[in-house]
Amino acid sequence: MFYREVGQFKTNYSSDSQVFPILQDKIGIFAMLVVAFVFVPMFGSEFFLNSIMIPFLIFTLATIGLNILVGYTGQLSLGTGAFMGVGAYSCYKLATIFPDVNIIIMVLLSGFFSAGVGILFGLPSLRIKGFYLLVSTLAAQFFLEWCFIRVEWLYNYNDSGAIDSLQRSAFGYAVSGGAANSHAQYFVVLTIVVVMTWVASNLIRGRIGRSWMMIRDMDIAAELMGVRPLFAKLSAFAVSSFYCGVAGALMVFFWLGSAEVESFDINHSFLFLFMAIIGGLGSLIGCYMGAAFIWILPIIIRALPSALGLDINAATVEHINFMMIGAMIIFFLIVEPHGLARLWQIAKEKLRTWPFPYS
Repeated sequence: MFYREVGQFKTNYSSDSQVFPILQDKIGIFAMLVVAFVFVPMFGSEFFLNSIMIPFLIFTLATIGLNILVGYTGQLSLGTGAFMGVGAYSCYKLATIFPDVNIIIMVLLSGFFSAGVGILFGLPSLRIKGFYLLVSTLAAQFFLEWCFIRVEWLYNYNDSGAIDSLQRSAFGYAVSGGAANSHAQYFVVLTIVVVMTWVASNLIRGRIGRSWMMIRDMDIAAELMGVRPLFAKLSAFAVSSFYCGVAGALMVFFWLGSAEVESFDINHSFLFLFMAIIGGLGSLIGCYMGAAFIWILPIIIRALPSALGLDINAATVEHINFMMIGAMIIFFLIVEPHGLARLWQIAKEKLRTWPFPYS
């Protein structure tokens, strides 16, 4: 079989502790990057980029942010949608106050505002955890939604109460606004997501990430071993909210074009939680799998009846979609709590020992 590590020797600690220690994994990641950066924009239509790839990447980034908090630190949260809203509204205000600054810089700066709000609402995690922390983040969700509606300064006193994607350019291409180039938008979103995934991977494998996982596994033992719960929990809330804030800014300026408070409601918080559960808690690759399952699979389900010549009502297809997602969530919670990422890991282990039996 092609998936073999025979002859791949590790002679030092650094080579043995690489993110992808096997050559085939490195080749696979390189091939996926080539496909994403070259073949997708080369052969993908404008509809494919705007309706499938860009939202898939944005949802992946938001799921990574949530997974850092829930999967790696063990702090339950239902405020993902609200933290994305903080990033979106912050980017809108920054873009209107500083119209000459590159919009990509504004998107990244908006994440810091979201991180600050995340630290503020992460303070209860120092005293409570589990279900009570979940309720606390739910309160943050409702409070921030109220702010998005009632604080008119956030949306520049627009009568519609919505924030609009301003016309902005980067590197000579229109990347936001009505005349935005879909390929330029895709490249910007893809680059940000890939770089931030790499940063998250290094954070998780470093001292900060190990302190997060120690807090997740047993916070009392971690504190006895020298881990500071104050820094570990609040840093997890800050990094998680930063990722969600950047995802929210990208969603408005590089995908939707305009957004109201409904774009950051509790339903979206549940949606990203489902992506993390199905993809696999505590796994970065699972964030990609979960986002693809939740966002791309329904599109395939909607297109499948017409492709097969079946006349099925659109509402029926939507109901089938909801039932399938619900069934998959229950399946993974019972059968494989670590989600699609664990199934992929098992498949790789089987390939490494094929054709010998796997125990």
